[in-house]
Amino acid sequence: MKTLQFREAIAEAMSEEMRRDESIYLMGEEVAEYNGAYKASKGMLDEFGPKRVIDTPISELGFAGIGVGSTMTGNRPIIEFMTFNFALVGIDQIINNAAKIRQMSGGQFPCPIVFRGPTASAGQLAATHSQAFESWYANCPGLKVIVPSNPADAKGLLKAAIRDNDPVIFMESEQMYGDKGEVPEGEYTIPIGVADIRREGKDVTIVSFGKIIKEADKAADELEKDGISCEIIDLRTVKPLDYEAVLKSVKKTNRLVILEEAWPFGNVATEITYHVQAHAFDYLDAPIVKINTADTPAPYSPVLLEEWLPNYKDVVTAVKKVLYK
Repeated sequence: MKTLQFREAIAEAMSEEMRRDESIYLMGEEVAEYNGAYKASKGMLDEFGPKRVIDTPISELGFAGIGVGSTMTGNRPIIEFMTFNFALVGIDQIINNAAKIRQMSGGQFPCPIVFRGPTASAGQLAATHSQAFESWYANCPGLKVIVPSNPADAKGLLKAAIRDNDPVIFMESEQMYGDKGEVPEGEYTIPIGVADIRREGKDVTIVSFGKIIKEADKAADELEKDGISCEIIDLRTVKPLDYEAVLKSVKKTNRLVILEEAWPFGNVATEITYHVQAHAFDYLDAPIVKINTADTPAPYSPVLLEEWLPNYKDVVTAVKKVLYK
């Protein structure tokens, strides 16, 4: 094992895949000369040159469309959005083109493309730069959605995403790029659609993904002091979702709390809640509790932002609620 920052794991995954396959290229704003807005493509221009690491104008609709079109001529692009908030400018290309090319061509044109960049809040960036769109993209057939929470998963899942013959939405976080973690030496991938049992426990299941899962870890440490054993499942992939891992855990613990950094209406937690009550209702000893942001745009004020964003105290409260403590 070696220790890498999250941004280094991303860069290493892309570089290894680009060395392996010349049809892969990286395109987006500031990915080349500036080494990436978050330094997640550092050194790649020097190694691969300007034909494969391409700086673009500020035009998400334009370079998303170029990327999608290039898959039809044999390329496998990685399209970086500076944040997924800006991907809304190019969402037509993602939803109406990338997600549908395979079906509308009768299977003649796969669309092997990765759209990657940061998601959700990253401190005081205010309402239009703090949005989580995982459930939006997961709602669209034809797209796969990945949200890793650590460097090892980021590298293994990004390599799998780049090799996939369907479009993949790969969502990161500005607040994770500096995170350090152990990453396996040598070649490895992580299969898309397989959750990780991050922590084993017997009293309650906590399901989460992405950077907010750190709050679940803090809560589990706090609850352990009171003799409460939490099992934490990191989904890693939102679409396809590993329902079986969630159901197996709930059947063991009989209680479920879902932590997600998203607005409360119609999100990933809502889908999991429906699925568990439909397939494991008789195993539940308490109603499912889901924890989300407040149902408002993200505030700029640090005091309001702290109230808006879920934290470990909310998880502790939710766990005690399902345990009737």
